[in-house]
Amino acid sequence: MIESQANLDRMFHALSDRSRRGMIDRLGRGPASVTELAAPLAVALPTVMKHLQVLEESGLVFSEKSGRVRTYRLQQDALAAVERWVEQRKIQWTTTFDRLDHFLANETETLPE
Repeated sequence: MIESQANLDRMFHALSDRSRRGMIDRLGRGPASVTELAAPLAVALPTVMKHLQVLEESGLVFSEKSGRVRTYRLQQDALAAVERWVEQRKIQWTTTFDRLDHFLANETETLPE
């Protein structure tokens, strides 16, 4: 449980940055080199490398090096943990609001006219 919470924390941290989300979006279209991922960003290459390190440590992406080119890919099903977490919260909130609706409907029926 603690390890899964730590993994979730790393994923949310990785997704909290607009540049990293942009890299995730780009990788959604297929593998990309560091140069390709850096192209749309107005930051230095070491900054891009830091972003990619955060993404890789979070488990959202992985990389392979072939010669001098490092290529990044999305980790298949990496967002499943985030999806499950969000879905659990959605179910909890829906249940809470359903109970509130039921309570308010019963209160309205019992109010004197």
